[in-house]
Amino acid sequence: MNGLVFGPGELALAAALVLVNAGFSAAFSLGIHRSVLIAAARMVAQLLLVGLVLGFIFTRADHWLSIVVLAAMLVAATFEVGSRQRNKLAGFWHYGLSGIAVSGGTMLVAAFALLTVSASDDWTAPRVVIPIFGIILGSAMSASSIALNNMFEGVSSQRAAIEAQLSLGRTRAQAMAPLMQRAIYAGTLPVLNQMAGAGVITLPGIMSGQILAGANPLVAAQSQIFLMLLLCAASTASVVTAVWLAAKSLSDDRERLRLDRFRAKKS
Repeated sequence: MNGLVFGPGELALAAALVLVNAGFSAAFSLGIHRSVLIAAARMVAQLLLVGLVLGFIFTRADHWLSIVVLAAMLVAATFEVGSRQRNKLAGFWHYGLSGIAVSGGTMLVAAFALLTVSASDDWTAPRVVIPIFGIILGSAMSASSIALNNMFEGVSSQRAAIEAQLSLGRTRAQAMAPLMQRAIYAGTLPVLNQMAGAGVITLPGIMSGQILAGANPLVAAQSQIFLMLLLCAASTASVVTAVWLAAKSLSDDRERLRLDRFRAKKS
């Protein structure tokens, strides 16, 4: 079995479903049709381009090209996390914070994953390194984005309560602890839901793909377990780092709240 093959006709039918959803949004004034269409068009263009680029890189098997691709992925993920926040830190530090949070957890967990499978003859090959790095990075990016958005929104809306706690002698960590806990929970919730529902509610992507390609279901399940544990570790590390840095950036050395470091939101 060579797995499923999707041609232009099948892709066009799938695209029609997105057009139907956009039509419903326009008909009922839901306001998401433009975002849906742009996201779908962007996704198609990006995946086709990546398919061409990776095909070239995989045939060359050049490790320097792999490093360039990984760096580009990190830069893109940093930009995405930073751009998703309604409240932004002024200056370059906003993207610096996002980059540190996303890259730290991703690189550590990806290195662990590659060292774990180092018994394989091709464990340093681009076709192994890039997909593993990409899957882990995607999870860390989504988790960090959600956590930072929750943290920034919470601090902005509860300024009075935080300042009251600080005026009573509480430390920054004590005053912001409830907000930090909620932000961390929100950031890790998607991967927790993935793990809780895996196998019972859903068949996750890697397992489904291997089964469709003809792999033994038990072997596919083991691969998915390994991957889900990596995603949990990367997401948690990135979220905790992001929230801690956010709390630190919104206060000074004298434990004062500094919302003036927020960039004004565009109306």
